[in-house]
Amino acid sequence: MVVLHALSDFIDCDFAIGDSSCSYWYEGHCSQSGVGVARRRHRLKLPRTSMSEAIAHGLMQHLANNDSYSREGKMYGILLVELPNGEQRVLKAFSGLLNGCSVVEGWVPPIPGRDEVAFEEARTLAELDAIKQEIITLKQLTERQQYEILFNDFEQQLQAMSDRHRYCKHQRQEKRQQICNTLSPEALTIALEQLDEESRQQGIERRQLKRQQNAVLQPLQQLIATTDARISELKQQRKALSRQLQAQMQASYSLTNFSGRSQSLQELMPGGSPTGTGDCCAPKLLHYAATHNLKPLAMAEFWWGTSSANQDKISGEFYGACTERCQPLMGFLLSGLKPLLPAREKAVRSPSCLDRGRVWGEVIPIIYEDEWLIAVNKPAGLLSVPGRYRDRQDSVLSRLRHLLPDGMALISVHRLDQETSGILLLARDRQTHRQLSQQFQQRQVHKVYEAILSGAVTVEQGKIDLPLWGDPENRPEQKVDWQYGKPSLTHFQVMAREGDYTRVEFTPLTGRTHQLRVHAADVRGLGITILGDRLYGCCAVTSRLHLHARELRFEHPQLRQTLHLQAITPF
Repeated sequence: MVVLHALSDFIDCDFAIGDSSCSYWYEGHCSQSGVGVARRRHRLKLPRTSMSEAIAHGLMQHLANNDSYSREGKMYGILLVELPNGEQRVLKAFSGLLNGCSVVEGWVPPIPGRDEVAFEEARTLAELDAIKQEIITLKQLTERQQYEILFNDFEQQLQAMSDRHRYCKHQRQEKRQQICNTLSPEALTIALEQLDEESRQQGIERRQLKRQQNAVLQPLQQLIATTDARISELKQQRKALSRQLQAQMQASYSLTNFSGRSQSLQELMPGGSPTGTGDCCAPKLLHYAATHNLKPLAMAEFWWGTSSANQDKISGEFYGACTERCQPLMGFLLSGLKPLLPAREKAVRSPSCLDRGRVWGEVIPIIYEDEWLIAVNKPAGLLSVPGRYRDRQDSVLSRLRHLLPDGMALISVHRLDQETSGILLLARDRQTHRQLSQQFQQRQVHKVYEAILSGAVTVEQGKIDLPLWGDPENRPEQKVDWQYGKPSLTHFQVMAREGDYTRVEFTPLTGRTHQLRVHAADVRGLGITILGDRLYGCCAVTSRLHLHARELRFEHPQLRQTLHLQAITPF
Protein backbone atom coordinates (compact mmCIF):
# COMPACT_ATOMS: atom_id res chain seq x y z
CA MET A 1 0.00 0.00 0.00
CA VAL A 2 1.41 3.40 -1.01
CA VAL A 3 1.61 5.67 2.03
CA LEU A 4 4.48 8.04 1.23
CA HIS A 5 3.41 10.80 -1.14
CA ALA A 6 5.42 13.26 -3.20
CA LEU A 7 5.32 16.94 -2.27
CA SER A 8 4.05 17.68 -5.77
CA ASP A 9 0.81 15.83 -4.88
CA PHE A 10 -0.03 18.70 -2.55
CA ILE A 11 1.99 21.81 -3.36
CA ASP A 12 4.27 23.42 -5.89
CA CYS A 13 7.73 22.01 -5.13
CA ASP A 14 9.27 25.48 -5.25
CA PHE A 15 7.31 26.34 -2.12
CA ALA A 16 8.82 23.38 -0.28
CA ILE A 17 12.23 24.94 -0.17
CA GLY A 18 11.49 28.38 1.15
CA ASP A 19 9.09 28.94 4.01
CA SER A 20 9.73 27.38 7.42
CA SER A 21 8.05 29.93 9.71
CA CYS A 22 6.31 28.24 12.62
CA SER A 23 2.77 28.92 13.88
CA TYR A 24 2.42 26.10 16.44
CA TRP A 25 4.59 23.57 18.28
CA TYR A 26 3.74 19.96 19.02
CA GLU A 27 5.78 19.45 22.16
CA GLY A 28 6.21 17.38 25.27
CA HIS A 29 8.71 16.38 27.94
CA CYS A 30 10.87 13.31 27.45
CA SER A 31 10.48 10.89 30.37
CA GLN A 32 14.26 10.61 30.63
CA SER A 33 14.99 14.22 31.49
CA GLY A 34 18.24 15.35 32.97
CA VAL A 35 19.23 18.37 35.01
CA GLY A 36 20.23 21.92 34.27
CA VAL A 37 20.58 22.69 30.59
CA ALA A 38 20.06 19.01 29.79
CA ARG A 39 16.53 19.25 31.13
CA ARG A 40 15.74 21.97 28.60
CA ARG A 41 17.06 19.66 25.88
CA HIS A 42 14.45 17.10 26.84
CA ARG A 43 11.52 19.35 26.03
CA LEU A 44 10.94 18.02 22.54
CA LYS A 45 9.26 19.96 19.77
CA LEU A 46 7.91 19.46 16.27
CA PRO A 47 6.64 22.52 14.39
CA ARG A 48 3.58 23.26 12.32
CA THR A 49 5.17 25.42 9.65
CA SER A 50 3.81 27.46 6.78
CA MET A 51 5.02 24.71 4.49
CA SER A 52 3.13 21.97 6.37
CA GLU A 53 0.01 24.15 6.39
CA ALA A 54 0.34 24.58 2.62
CA ILE A 55 0.56 20.79 2.24
CA ALA A 56 -2.53 20.44 4.44
CA HIS A 57 -4.41 22.96 2.27
CA GLY A 58 -3.50 20.80 -0.73
CA LEU A 59 -5.04 17.81 1.06
CA MET A 60 -8.14 19.88 1.83
CA GLN A 61 -8.62 20.51 -1.88
CA HIS A 62 -8.56 16.77 -2.46
CA LEU A 63 -11.10 16.21 0.32
CA ALA A 64 -13.35 18.93 -1.09
CA ASN A 65 -13.51 17.11 -4.43
CA ASN A 66 -14.88 13.93 -2.84
CA ASP A 67 -18.27 14.02 -1.13
CA SER A 68 -17.44 10.92 0.93
CA TYR A 69 -15.07 12.98 3.08
CA SER A 70 -17.83 15.42 4.05
CA ARG A 71 -20.26 12.80 5.40
CA GLU A 72 -18.69 12.92 8.85
CA GLY A 73 -16.55 15.54 10.51
CA LYS A 74 -13.15 14.44 11.75
CA MET A 75 -9.52 15.44 12.19
CA TYR A 76 -7.06 14.91 9.37
CA GLY A 77 -3.31 15.41 9.48
CA ILE A 78 -0.14 15.47 7.39
CA LEU A 79 3.47 14.86 8.41
CA LEU A 80 6.35 16.15 6.31
CA VAL A 81 9.19 13.62 6.59
CA GLU A 82 12.70 13.17 5.30
CA LEU A 83 13.82 9.81 3.91
CA PRO A 84 17.28 8.42 4.72
CA ASN A 85 18.46 9.64 1.30
CA GLY A 86 17.37 13.19 2.15
CA GLU A 87 14.26 13.26 -0.04
CA GLN A 88 11.16 14.86 1.46
CA ARG A 89 7.82 13.07 1.36
CA VAL A 90 4.38 13.44 2.95
CA LEU A 91 2.33 11.12 5.16
CA LYS A 92 -1.40 11.68 5.68
CA ALA A 93 -3.74 10.28 8.32
CA PHE A 94 -7.33 10.48 9.60
CA SER A 95 -8.58 10.07 13.15
CA GLY A 96 -10.60 6.99 14.09
CA LEU A 97 -12.36 5.36 11.15
CA LEU A 98 -12.91 6.75 7.67
CA ASN A 99 -16.37 5.77 6.41
CA GLY A 100 -16.26 2.81 8.79
CA CYS A 101 -12.79 1.61 7.72
CA SER A 102 -9.53 1.74 9.66
CA VAL A 103 -7.29 0.84 6.70
CA VAL A 104 -7.65 2.99 3.57
CA GLU A 105 -5.34 3.04 0.54
CA GLY A 106 -2.94 5.99 0.62
CA TRP A 107 -3.44 6.75 4.32
CA VAL A 108 -1.25 5.82 7.27
CA PRO A 109 -2.58 2.57 8.82
CA PRO A 110 -3.72 2.40 12.44
CA ILE A 111 -1.23 1.77 15.22
CA PRO A 112 -0.70 -1.98 15.78
CA GLY A 113 -3.08 -3.33 18.39
CA ARG A 114 -6.40 -2.53 16.75
CA ASP A 115 -6.30 -5.83 14.82
CA GLU A 116 -5.80 -7.76 18.03
CA VAL A 117 -8.98 -6.36 19.53
CA ALA A 118 -10.88 -5.90 16.27
CA PHE A 119 -13.49 -8.59 16.96
CA GLU A 120 -13.98 -7.52 20.56
CA GLU A 121 -14.12 -3.90 19.45
CA ALA A 122 -16.78 -4.64 16.82
CA ARG A 123 -18.86 -6.61 19.34
CA THR A 124 -18.53 -3.94 22.01
CA LEU A 125 -19.28 -1.12 19.59
CA ALA A 126 -22.44 -2.97 18.50
CA GLU A 127 -23.48 -3.29 22.14
CA LEU A 128 -22.71 0.37 22.75
CA ASP A 129 -24.77 1.35 19.71
CA ALA A 130 -27.69 -0.78 20.90
CA ILE A 131 -27.48 0.85 24.32
CA LYS A 132 -27.36 4.27 22.69
CA GLN A 133 -30.46 3.55 20.62
CA GLU A 134 -32.36 2.24 23.67
CA ILE A 135 -31.44 5.34 25.66
CA ILE A 136 -32.66 7.55 22.82
CA THR A 137 -35.95 5.62 22.67
CA LEU A 138 -36.46 5.82 26.44
CA LYS A 139 -35.76 9.55 26.43
CA GLN A 140 -38.44 9.95 23.75
CA LEU A 141 -41.12 8.18 25.89
CA THR A 142 -44.52 9.65 24.92
CA GLU A 143 -45.70 9.57 28.55
CA ARG A 144 -43.11 12.23 29.35
CA GLN A 145 -44.85 14.75 27.15
CA GLN A 146 -48.25 13.60 28.35
CA TYR A 147 -47.15 14.06 31.94
CA GLU A 148 -45.90 17.57 31.24
CA ILE A 149 -49.17 18.57 29.57
CA LEU A 150 -51.37 17.15 32.36
CA PHE A 151 -49.14 18.52 35.09
CA ASN A 152 -49.31 22.02 33.61
CA ASP A 153 -53.11 21.74 33.21
CA PHE A 154 -53.60 20.78 36.87
CA GLU A 155 -51.24 23.53 37.97
CA GLN A 156 -53.33 26.07 36.08
CA GLN A 157 -56.55 24.74 37.64
CA LEU A 158 -55.01 24.87 41.11
CA GLN A 159 -53.79 28.41 40.52
CA ALA A 160 -57.21 29.57 39.34
CA MET A 161 -58.87 27.85 42.31
CA SER A 162 -56.37 29.44 44.71
CA ASP A 163 -57.06 32.87 43.28
CA ARG A 164 -60.85 32.35 43.61
CA HIS A 165 -60.58 30.99 47.17
CA ARG A 166 -58.35 33.87 48.20
CA TYR A 167 -60.92 36.36 46.92
CA CYS A 168 -63.75 34.53 48.74
CA LYS A 169 -61.76 34.50 51.95
CA HIS A 170 -61.28 38.23 51.74
CA GLN A 171 -65.03 38.70 51.18
CA ARG A 172 -65.86 36.51 54.20
CA GLN A 173 -63.52 38.54 56.41
CA GLU A 174 -65.23 41.80 55.40
CA LYS A 175 -68.70 40.25 55.92
CA ARG A 176 -67.75 39.03 59.42
CA GLN A 177 -66.79 42.58 60.41
CA GLN A 178 -70.10 43.96 59.10
CA ILE A 179 -72.43 41.42 60.71
CA CYS A 180 -70.75 41.58 64.10
CA ASN A 181 -72.13 45.11 64.53
CA THR A 182 -75.57 44.67 62.93
CA LEU A 183 -77.01 41.21 63.78
CA SER A 184 -78.46 39.89 66.97
CA PRO A 185 -76.53 37.17 68.77
CA GLU A 186 -78.72 34.34 67.40
CA ALA A 187 -78.61 35.61 63.81
CA LEU A 188 -74.87 36.31 64.12
CA THR A 189 -74.19 32.69 65.16
CA ILE A 190 -76.08 31.33 62.16
CA ALA A 191 -74.36 33.73 59.72
CA LEU A 192 -70.87 32.90 61.02
CA GLU A 193 -71.56 29.13 60.72
CA GLN A 194 -72.56 29.66 57.08
CA LEU A 195 -69.32 31.52 56.38
CA ASP A 196 -67.29 28.75 58.08
CA GLU A 197 -69.10 26.10 56.04
CA GLU A 198 -68.25 27.95 52.84
CA SER A 199 -64.60 27.92 53.86
CA ARG A 200 -64.74 24.15 54.60
CA GLN A 201 -66.32 23.42 51.21
CA GLN A 202 -63.59 25.30 49.41
CA GLY A 203 -60.98 23.26 51.30
CA ILE A 204 -62.75 20.05 50.26
CA GLU A 205 -62.83 21.30 46.65
CA ARG A 206 -59.04 21.86 46.71
CA ARG A 207 -58.31 18.45 48.22
CA GLN A 208 -60.49 16.75 45.62
CA LEU A 209 -58.58 18.42 42.79
CA LYS A 210 -55.28 17.34 44.40
CA ARG A 211 -56.50 13.74 44.67
CA GLN A 212 -57.59 13.85 41.03
CA GLN A 213 -54.16 15.21 40.06
CA ASN A 214 -52.35 12.44 41.94
CA ALA A 215 -54.59 9.75 40.49
CA VAL A 216 -53.81 10.89 36.97
CA LEU A 217 -50.11 11.79 37.33
CA GLN A 218 -48.76 9.15 39.71
CA PRO A 219 -48.94 6.24 37.21
CA LEU A 220 -47.11 8.42 34.69
CA GLN A 221 -44.54 9.42 37.33
CA GLN A 222 -43.88 5.78 38.19
CA LEU A 223 -43.46 4.87 34.54
CA ILE A 224 -41.08 7.78 33.99
CA ALA A 225 -39.11 6.94 37.15
CA THR A 226 -38.78 3.33 36.01
CA THR A 227 -37.62 4.56 32.59
CA ASP A 228 -35.08 6.94 34.12
CA ALA A 229 -33.73 4.14 36.29
CA ARG A 230 -33.32 2.03 33.18
CA ILE A 231 -31.51 4.89 31.42
CA SER A 232 -29.18 5.26 34.39
CA GLU A 233 -28.53 1.52 34.33
CA LEU A 234 -27.82 1.60 30.61
CA LYS A 235 -25.42 4.51 31.05
CA GLN A 236 -23.54 2.55 33.69
CA GLN A 237 -23.39 -0.43 31.34
CA ARG A 238 -22.13 1.81 28.54
CA LYS A 239 -19.49 3.29 30.81
CA ALA A 240 -18.32 -0.16 31.95
CA LEU A 241 -18.19 -1.49 28.38
CA SER A 242 -16.25 1.56 27.20
CA ARG A 243 -13.75 1.19 30.03
CA GLN A 244 -13.37 -2.51 29.35
CA LEU A 245 -12.75 -1.94 25.65
CA GLN A 246 -10.40 0.94 26.36
CA ALA A 247 -8.41 -1.18 28.82
CA GLN A 248 -8.08 -3.92 26.19
CA MET A 249 -6.96 -1.40 23.59
CA GLN A 250 -4.51 0.25 25.98
CA ALA A 251 -2.93 -3.10 26.73
CA SER A 252 -2.67 -4.05 23.03
CA TYR A 253 -1.83 -0.69 21.40
CA SER A 254 1.96 -0.34 21.21
CA LEU A 255 3.54 3.00 20.32
CA THR A 256 7.14 3.37 19.10
CA ASN A 257 9.24 6.53 19.28
CA PHE A 258 12.31 7.72 17.41
CA SER A 259 14.72 6.22 19.94
CA GLY A 260 13.30 2.79 19.07
CA ARG A 261 11.44 2.29 22.36
CA SER A 262 7.96 0.77 22.31
CA GLN A 263 5.36 1.06 25.06
CA SER A 264 1.68 0.28 25.35
CA LEU A 265 -0.91 2.93 26.05
CA GLN A 266 -1.46 1.26 29.40
CA GLU A 267 2.18 1.90 30.29
CA LEU A 268 2.17 5.43 28.94
CA MET A 269 -1.11 6.43 30.61
CA PRO A 270 -1.46 4.17 33.67
CA GLY A 271 -4.25 6.32 35.06
CA GLY A 272 -6.40 5.53 32.02
CA SER A 273 -7.09 7.41 28.84
CA PRO A 274 -10.21 8.58 26.99
CA THR A 275 -11.78 6.43 24.29
CA GLY A 276 -9.99 6.91 20.98
CA THR A 277 -6.53 7.53 22.41
CA GLY A 278 -4.02 6.22 19.89
CA ASP A 279 -6.46 6.63 16.99
CA CYS A 280 -5.81 10.36 16.51
CA CYS A 281 -3.76 11.65 13.56
CA ALA A 282 -0.63 12.75 15.41
CA PRO A 283 0.15 9.40 17.16
CA LYS A 284 -0.57 7.46 13.95
CA LEU A 285 1.71 9.71 11.87
CA LEU A 286 4.59 9.81 14.36
CA HIS A 287 4.43 6.07 15.09
CA TYR A 288 4.53 5.26 11.38
CA ALA A 289 7.49 7.62 10.80
CA ALA A 290 9.40 6.17 13.77
CA THR A 291 8.89 2.57 12.64
CA HIS A 292 9.87 3.30 9.02
CA ASN A 293 13.08 5.30 9.60
CA LEU A 294 11.53 8.59 8.51
CA LYS A 295 12.62 11.89 10.04
CA PRO A 296 9.70 14.22 10.88
CA LEU A 297 10.17 17.83 9.80
CA ALA A 298 6.75 19.41 10.37
CA MET A 299 3.15 18.36 11.05
CA ALA A 300 -0.29 19.93 10.67
CA GLU A 301 -3.74 18.75 11.78
CA PHE A 302 -7.09 20.20 10.71
CA TRP A 303 -10.81 19.53 10.95
CA TRP A 304 -12.79 18.65 7.84
CA GLY A 305 -16.55 18.11 7.48
CA THR A 306 -19.52 18.99 9.64
CA SER A 307 -19.43 19.33 13.42
CA SER A 308 -21.83 17.57 15.75
CA ALA A 309 -23.76 19.32 18.51
CA ASN A 310 -21.06 18.68 21.13
CA GLN A 311 -18.17 19.86 18.93
CA ASP A 312 -16.98 23.35 18.14
CA LYS A 313 -14.60 22.51 15.30
CA ILE A 314 -14.66 24.50 12.07
CA SER A 315 -14.04 22.77 8.75
CA GLY A 316 -10.70 23.78 7.27
CA GLU A 317 -9.30 25.21 10.53
CA PHE A 318 -5.98 24.02 12.03
CA TYR A 319 -5.93 22.62 15.56
CA GLY A 320 -3.17 21.58 17.95
CA ALA A 321 -2.74 18.32 19.82
CA CYS A 322 -5.89 17.48 21.77
CA THR A 323 -5.39 17.92 25.50
CA GLU A 324 -6.75 14.57 26.72
CA ARG A 325 -5.70 12.08 24.02
CA CYS A 326 -2.60 13.33 22.19
CA GLN A 327 -0.76 15.84 24.37
CA PRO A 328 0.09 13.29 27.12
CA LEU A 329 1.80 11.11 24.47
CA MET A 330 3.85 13.81 22.74
CA GLY A 331 6.92 13.63 24.94
CA PHE A 332 7.27 9.88 24.36
CA LEU A 333 6.42 10.00 20.65
CA LEU A 334 9.01 12.71 19.92
CA SER A 335 11.77 11.11 21.99
CA GLY A 336 14.80 10.20 19.94
CA LEU A 337 14.81 13.34 17.78
CA LYS A 338 17.59 14.99 19.81
CA PRO A 339 21.08 15.29 18.29
CA LEU A 340 23.47 12.47 19.05
CA LEU A 341 26.77 14.35 18.78
CA PRO A 342 28.38 16.25 21.69
CA ALA A 343 26.91 19.67 22.36
CA ARG A 344 30.06 21.62 21.59
CA GLU A 345 30.88 20.11 18.21
CA LYS A 346 28.07 18.69 16.10
CA ALA A 347 28.49 17.56 12.50
CA VAL A 348 25.91 19.72 10.82
CA ARG A 349 25.44 18.42 7.31
CA SER A 350 23.26 19.96 4.66
CA PRO A 351 20.12 17.88 3.97
CA SER A 352 20.37 16.36 0.52
CA CYS A 353 16.82 17.56 -0.18
CA LEU A 354 18.26 21.07 -0.10
CA ASP A 355 21.63 20.38 -1.72
CA ARG A 356 20.49 17.68 -4.16
CA GLY A 357 23.10 15.08 -3.28
CA ARG A 358 26.18 17.14 -2.43
CA VAL A 359 27.84 15.79 0.75
CA TRP A 360 29.07 18.36 3.24
CA GLY A 361 31.85 17.38 5.61
CA GLU A 362 32.41 20.64 7.47
CA VAL A 363 31.84 20.59 11.20
CA ILE A 364 30.12 23.61 12.73
CA PRO A 365 31.49 23.93 16.28
CA ILE A 366 28.97 25.17 18.81
CA ILE A 367 31.03 27.35 21.11
CA TYR A 368 28.21 28.26 23.53
CA GLU A 369 24.65 27.17 24.15
CA ASP A 370 22.00 27.33 26.83
CA GLU A 371 18.22 27.19 26.86
CA TRP A 372 17.88 30.68 25.37
CA LEU A 373 20.60 31.06 22.75
CA ILE A 374 23.31 29.29 20.79
CA ALA A 375 26.57 30.58 19.28
CA VAL A 376 28.45 28.74 16.52
CA ASN A 377 31.77 29.18 14.76
CA LYS A 378 30.56 29.54 11.16
CA PRO A 379 32.94 28.21 8.50
CA ALA A 380 33.83 30.37 5.52
CA GLY A 381 31.78 29.64 2.40
CA LEU A 382 28.54 28.81 4.22
CA LEU A 383 25.57 31.17 4.29
CA SER A 384 24.32 32.36 7.67
CA VAL A 385 20.66 31.96 6.66
CA PRO A 386 18.99 30.43 3.58
CA GLY A 387 19.01 32.53 0.44
CA ARG A 388 16.07 33.38 -1.78
CA TYR A 389 16.63 30.81 -4.49
CA ARG A 390 16.60 27.04 -4.57
CA ASP A 391 20.37 26.60 -4.90
CA ARG A 392 21.10 28.83 -1.90
CA GLN A 393 19.19 27.03 0.83
CA ASP A 394 22.13 25.42 2.62
CA SER A 395 23.13 27.55 5.60
CA VAL A 396 23.99 27.46 9.28
CA LEU A 397 20.35 28.12 10.17
CA SER A 398 18.89 25.42 7.90
CA ARG A 399 21.41 22.83 9.12
CA LEU A 400 20.73 23.58 12.79
CA ARG A 401 17.01 23.52 12.18
CA HIS A 402 17.29 19.98 10.86
CA LEU A 403 19.73 18.83 13.53
CA LEU A 404 18.45 20.22 16.84
CA PRO A 405 15.16 19.12 18.45
CA ASP A 406 14.21 22.77 18.93
CA GLY A 407 15.89 23.82 15.68
CA MET A 408 12.75 25.09 13.97
CA ALA A 409 12.48 27.80 16.64
CA LEU A 410 15.98 29.17 16.00
CA ILE A 411 16.24 32.72 14.71
CA SER A 412 19.46 34.33 13.52
CA VAL A 413 20.21 37.45 15.56
CA HIS A 414 22.71 38.85 13.04
CA ARG A 415 24.53 37.66 9.91
CA LEU A 416 28.01 37.12 8.61
CA ASP A 417 28.91 37.32 4.93
CA GLN A 418 29.05 33.92 3.24
CA GLU A 419 32.86 34.08 2.89
CA THR A 420 33.41 35.37 6.44
CA SER A 421 34.04 32.89 9.25
CA GLY A 422 33.49 33.29 12.97
CA ILE A 423 30.95 33.75 15.73
CA LEU A 424 27.30 33.69 14.68
CA LEU A 425 24.62 34.17 17.33
CA LEU A 426 21.15 32.57 17.16
CA ALA A 427 18.19 32.85 19.56
CA ARG A 428 16.05 29.92 20.64
CA ASP A 429 12.87 31.95 21.18
CA ARG A 430 11.37 35.20 19.96
CA GLN A 431 11.77 37.07 23.24
CA THR A 432 15.50 36.36 23.39
CA HIS A 433 15.81 37.29 19.70
CA ARG A 434 14.07 40.61 20.32
CA GLN A 435 16.26 41.45 23.32
CA LEU A 436 19.52 40.57 21.56
CA SER A 437 18.47 42.43 18.42
CA GLN A 438 17.87 45.54 20.52
CA GLN A 439 21.43 45.29 21.86
CA PHE A 440 22.79 45.11 18.30
CA GLN A 441 20.60 48.03 17.20
CA GLN A 442 21.63 50.14 20.19
CA ARG A 443 25.31 49.30 19.55
CA GLN A 444 25.69 47.60 22.94
CA VAL A 445 27.37 44.51 21.43
CA HIS A 446 31.18 44.60 21.24
CA LYS A 447 32.44 42.90 18.06
CA VAL A 448 36.05 42.18 17.12
CA TYR A 449 37.15 40.89 13.71
CA GLU A 450 40.57 39.77 12.55
CA ALA A 451 41.68 40.11 8.95
CA ILE A 452 44.73 39.84 6.74
CA LEU A 453 45.04 42.70 4.27
CA SER A 454 46.72 42.17 0.90
CA GLY A 455 49.28 44.94 1.39
CA ALA A 456 51.18 47.03 3.90
CA VAL A 457 49.24 49.35 6.22
CA THR A 458 51.37 52.35 7.08
CA VAL A 459 49.51 53.53 10.24
CA GLU A 460 49.24 51.57 13.46
CA GLN A 461 45.67 52.38 14.46
CA GLY A 462 42.80 54.71 13.80
CA LYS A 463 39.17 54.94 12.77
CA ILE A 464 37.37 54.87 9.46
CA ASP A 465 34.16 56.89 9.18
CA LEU A 466 32.69 56.41 5.70
CA PRO A 467 28.92 56.24 4.99
CA LEU A 468 27.88 53.15 3.01
CA TRP A 469 25.14 52.64 0.46
CA GLY A 470 24.12 49.58 -1.53
CA ASP A 471 24.82 50.22 -5.19
CA PRO A 472 21.58 49.18 -7.01
CA GLU A 473 23.51 48.84 -10.28
CA ASN A 474 26.07 46.39 -8.90
CA ARG A 475 24.49 44.32 -6.15
CA PRO A 476 25.66 43.04 -3.72
CA GLU A 477 28.47 45.61 -3.78
CA GLN A 478 28.41 48.48 -1.29
CA LYS A 479 30.10 51.81 -1.86
CA VAL A 480 30.88 55.02 -0.06
CA ASP A 481 28.16 57.59 -0.72
CA TRP A 482 28.08 60.88 1.18
CA GLN A 483 24.57 61.73 0.00
CA TYR A 484 22.63 58.47 0.49
CA GLY A 485 24.98 56.36 2.62
CA LYS A 486 24.30 55.28 6.20
CA PRO A 487 26.80 56.23 8.90
CA SER A 488 29.45 53.52 9.27
CA LEU A 489 32.27 53.65 11.81
CA THR A 490 35.17 51.19 12.26
CA HIS A 491 38.17 51.24 14.61
CA PHE A 492 41.29 49.36 13.52
CA GLN A 493 44.56 48.25 15.07
CA VAL A 494 47.52 46.69 13.29
CA MET A 495 48.44 43.39 14.94
CA ALA A 496 51.41 42.33 12.83
CA ARG A 497 53.09 42.73 9.47
CA GLU A 498 53.70 39.45 7.72
CA GLY A 499 55.78 39.95 4.59
CA ASP A 500 53.70 41.87 2.08
CA TYR A 501 50.55 41.42 4.17
CA THR A 502 49.21 43.10 7.30
CA ARG A 503 47.22 41.42 10.07
CA VAL A 504 44.61 43.85 11.40
CA GLU A 505 42.06 43.85 14.20
CA PHE A 506 38.78 45.57 13.29
CA THR A 507 36.20 46.79 15.82
CA PRO A 508 33.06 47.92 13.99
CA LEU A 509 30.80 50.26 15.94
CA THR A 510 28.06 49.92 13.33
CA GLY A 511 26.93 46.83 11.46
CA ARG A 512 26.53 47.73 7.80
CA THR A 513 26.67 45.16 5.00
CA HIS A 514 30.31 44.62 3.85
CA GLN A 515 31.38 47.43 6.20
CA LEU A 516 34.87 46.09 6.98
CA ARG A 517 35.49 45.02 3.40
CA VAL A 518 34.65 48.46 1.97
CA HIS A 519 36.42 50.39 4.75
CA ALA A 520 39.54 48.34 4.05
CA ALA A 521 39.40 48.54 0.25
CA ASP A 522 38.27 52.14 -0.32
CA VAL A 523 41.09 54.65 -0.83
CA ARG A 524 39.41 56.95 1.72
CA GLY A 525 39.77 54.13 4.25
CA LEU A 526 42.84 51.93 4.35
CA GLY A 527 43.00 51.58 0.57
CA ILE A 528 44.00 47.88 0.82
CA THR A 529 41.63 44.99 0.15
CA ILE A 530 41.19 42.09 2.55
CA LEU A 531 43.09 39.07 1.24
CA GLY A 532 40.79 36.96 -0.92
CA ASP A 533 38.15 39.69 -1.38
CA ARG A 534 37.68 39.42 -5.13
CA LEU A 535 34.43 41.43 -4.99
CA TYR A 536 36.40 44.53 -4.00
CA GLY A 537 39.44 43.98 -6.17
CA CYS A 538 41.86 41.54 -4.52
CA CYS A 539 43.68 39.61 -7.27
CA ALA A 540 45.79 37.36 -5.03
CA VAL A 541 45.23 33.61 -5.42
CA THR A 542 43.89 32.27 -2.11
CA SER A 543 41.35 29.73 -0.88
CA ARG A 544 39.14 32.07 1.13
CA LEU A 545 38.33 35.56 2.35
CA HIS A 546 40.66 36.25 5.25
CA LEU A 547 38.10 37.85 7.54
CA HIS A 548 37.05 36.24 10.81
CA ALA A 549 34.54 37.31 13.52
CA ARG A 550 36.82 36.56 16.49
CA GLU A 551 35.03 37.98 19.52
CA LEU A 552 31.52 38.91 20.62
CA ARG A 553 30.70 40.49 23.98
CA PHE A 554 27.15 41.25 25.12
CA GLU A 555 24.81 41.01 28.09
CA HIS A 556 22.89 37.75 28.33
CA PRO A 557 19.23 38.88 28.19
CA GLN A 558 18.05 36.33 30.78
CA LEU A 559 21.07 35.66 32.98
CA ARG A 560 22.00 39.36 33.08
CA GLN A 561 25.67 38.41 32.88
CA THR A 562 28.24 39.57 30.35
CA LEU A 563 29.12 36.87 27.85
CA HIS A 564 32.49 37.16 26.12
CA LEU A 565 32.66 34.63 23.29
CA GLN A 566 35.82 33.92 21.33
CA ALA A 567 36.63 31.81 18.28
CA ILE A 568 40.28 31.21 17.33
CA THR A 569 41.21 32.75 14.00
CA PRO A 570 41.77 29.90 11.49
CA PHE A 571 44.38 31.72 9.34
